[in-house]
Amino acid sequence: MIYTSTLAAVVSALAAEAIDNTSKQAWQKLYRPGYAEGGSLESLIRSSGEKGITRMDADCWVYARLHSQLIPRHWNSLMARFSTHKVKKVEAIGKLVPLIASPAPGLFVQKAVTAWAIPPMKGVEGKRSTDMIVLPAQFYDMNGWDLEANHERTRRRWRKGVSDVLEEMVGEALREAERILNAEGVLLNMAA
Repeated sequence: MIYTSTLAAVVSALAAEAIDNTSKQAWQKLYRPGYAEGGSLESLIRSSGEKGITRMDADCWVYARLHSQLIPRHWNSLMARFSTHKVKKVEAIGKLVPLIASPAPGLFVQKAVTAWAIPPMKGVEGKRSTDMIVLPAQFYDMNGWDLEANHERTRRRWRKGVSDVLEEMVGEALREAERILNAEGVLLNMAA
């Protein structure tokens, strides 16, 4: 399985984790720890025999590999930003909030991180979806995030500061994920 980009691999792996399918763990039966190449996707493909591995197997393997190799803040930033698994997304948001250094009050930081991870979606107002988290439009009103009623300019600066830190975390996480996936040989080499 070759991915066209790091982001494509991350999004595909995180989406695979959200699928409720017990067969997605089949790749683990093929994994042979302790062997010379037991941890690589190449050895996983070889041990799968003629049938090969499915896209789901590869995505689940990439998910597990990134989860085990990335530091927690990188993993949580990717989960918060790109995961479609409701519970894991909310858990990741909760783990990111205490990592954000900001002059803003705690409630503001919590709401800003949540709004960054779950941006407003156009066209879903009034529609009920069980597949994604949809927050009410009033959640994104910063007036409710700051009980001290600071100036709008201050709130915008705080929100941008939180967003900038989170985007930096995601950038670092994607660069580290790219290093891991390149080492595993699962990224398409566009220079060739």
